[in-house]
Amino acid sequence: MPQLDFTQPPFDVLSADERLSVKKHTQVRYLAKDDSLAVDDLQYFFVVLKGQIEQRLGDEFVATYLGNNHTKHLNSNDWFDSRRTPERTDKNGEMGHSPEYYQFCAVEDSLLLQVDGSAIDKIGAQNYLVRQLLSDKLSERLKALELRRSNQAAGTNSYTAQQEVQQILLQPVTDVTLLPVHIVAASSSLYQATRIMMDAGLKHVLVRSSEHIKMRQSEVSHSVVPPKSDRTLGLLSDHDICRAVSDQKDPATTPCLDYASFNLHTIKDKSEIGDALLMMTRYRIHRLPVLDDSDTVIGVLAQSDLIAYVGQHSQLISMEIEHAQDMSSLDKAVELIGRYIRAQQQNGVKVSVVSRMVQQLNAQVFTKLWQLIAPKEVIENTCVIVMGSEGRGEQIMRTDQDNALIIRDGFTHPDLEKFADTFNQQLSVLGYPLCDGHIMMNNPIWRHSISDFKAQISLWFKNTDPMHGIYLSSILDGEYVCGDRELLAQIRAHLQVAHMRADPMFVRHFARAALQFGDVGQWWQKFVPLIGKPTRRDVDLKKSGLFPLVHGIRALALEHNIFEVTSTKERLKALVDAGMFNKERAETLGEALEFFMAQRLAVALATDDKYARQVDPITLSALERDALKECLAVVKSFKYELTQHYQLEIG
Repeated sequence: MPQLDFTQPPFDVLSADERLSVKKHTQVRYLAKDDSLAVDDLQYFFVVLKGQIEQRLGDEFVATYLGNNHTKHLNSNDWFDSRRTPERTDKNGEMGHSPEYYQFCAVEDSLLLQVDGSAIDKIGAQNYLVRQLLSDKLSERLKALELRRSNQAAGTNSYTAQQEVQQILLQPVTDVTLLPVHIVAASSSLYQATRIMMDAGLKHVLVRSSEHIKMRQSEVSHSVVPPKSDRTLGLLSDHDICRAVSDQKDPATTPCLDYASFNLHTIKDKSEIGDALLMMTRYRIHRLPVLDDSDTVIGVLAQSDLIAYVGQHSQLISMEIEHAQDMSSLDKAVELIGRYIRAQQQNGVKVSVVSRMVQQLNAQVFTKLWQLIAPKEVIENTCVIVMGSEGRGEQIMRTDQDNALIIRDGFTHPDLEKFADTFNQQLSVLGYPLCDGHIMMNNPIWRHSISDFKAQISLWFKNTDPMHGIYLSSILDGEYVCGDRELLAQIRAHLQVAHMRADPMFVRHFARAALQFGDVGQWWQKFVPLIGKPTRRDVDLKKSGLFPLVHGIRALALEHNIFEVTSTKERLKALVDAGMFNKERAETLGEALEFFMAQRLAVALATDDKYARQVDPITLSALERDALKECLAVVKSFKYELTQHYQLEIG
């Protein structure tokens, strides 16, 4: 009698007793060609040993499951849980289970293993891994798949160890040992502060001023202060004291106020370690005061301690970028980013965490390059932004550039065009390819003064040209890199004004682009006939999954006047707050997006394809094929929601 392969998912996580239980509740099932499972049979979990089973919902094709007579092309036997019920979107856009049943029909003579569903449920009640792998919720199955992928990459069977690696960046910052708090008054002398530092064995003290500290004008142009920064809390380091000595100041009479740095970035004690890493990387800081709910400083997070705790090297890359003096040294730092991405993927870190960190590291590269090219007066009167997936923080590998240069009204420089072209060409040398659509600052369309950009954006909202939707999508995703941040803030403010003045039907036409690639739910049917044939019919991850989700959510964000956030994840959160989605639906859409991003990263690391869009289904495991099918179904249902919401089937 054929037996279950306990080396294959989802059974490879079972204990010896659980395997024995499954064996007792398993029997062989034969289906002749064109035979179907009866409704009474929809209480079992099936593994296809030989043959081919087609899943349908009424007249609609859903999926195909293949046995080991086809597995010379596949990684493992397919399986399906016949108890899963289809989901439908109601007229209000809410997702729910349909009263209909899936139908399962044998396309050819087929041999299956039939496992009692109740036995699976009993095991799942005790074994969360099984429960997660077979969950009705796509988000749970995708988490299990991510965990398995990281497990395989690390070459270990310990799920617990891999889970710890995967979750480390999600832990609160208080998990890292914090430096003790020592606060001196701003009027205290440098000598008094030094004595405290020596006694405490620290290289810094915090400085508190009773009055609001106004930034010096030189700081305004170069610093990026978050809205909630504490302008009365400062920090004095041993380096500051060395500066005072170099300036021949008397430590006994010089107040700390003269040399301390104020407007400190701070972080809450419940914030995640990943957020702390991002903040340190973005703002190039080495110490981060940690606040409790009452905004009291409970400790100081040191860069070195955080690096030691996480065991990653993003901060080292950040330092390499910061210290780069020429293109050669900057190229070395960019190469380290590629190694960092591969290491994170092998360690099982979630792709969303990796992409956010890569966004910050890339921004530092772009900043340093612009500083090497443009003089100070240009930097102070312009703002460099990135757009597209880079702006959304959803870019991982180096693909086409999308950038722009916003210029302060009234500012001119004879070499601006030269600087912009050098910037794009040098990025290309560093491995960031030139944009085929020429959405780069060396294109005059993307190198404008504030006034000209506003006029251009107003024109795009009139939708008089097919390219206007593409241009508008780009600027909606625009994210600050360097220069004067206020210039981007003015552009975002005008986007909102221009949207309010636009035709009320504009968003409807804008959203239609999410449907332009048609229904991709039939890809499985296209895939099956290719088995055994040399022809390839890969799935386009961008057209089939990423673009419909990203653009559809971008359109909904535009409708709800959400302009301050650019990432799809943050837009989903804002749309939940706006009542467009419930939390579970937003989570499902976000998990599907992350799955497509992870698959794209896997393709990029395994091939030389700079676009990393095509995935070959026959290279995927049964778990991944199941997840791909489900994620494509999520895209299909989302496109249906857009169609209903904007009445896109009409006109």
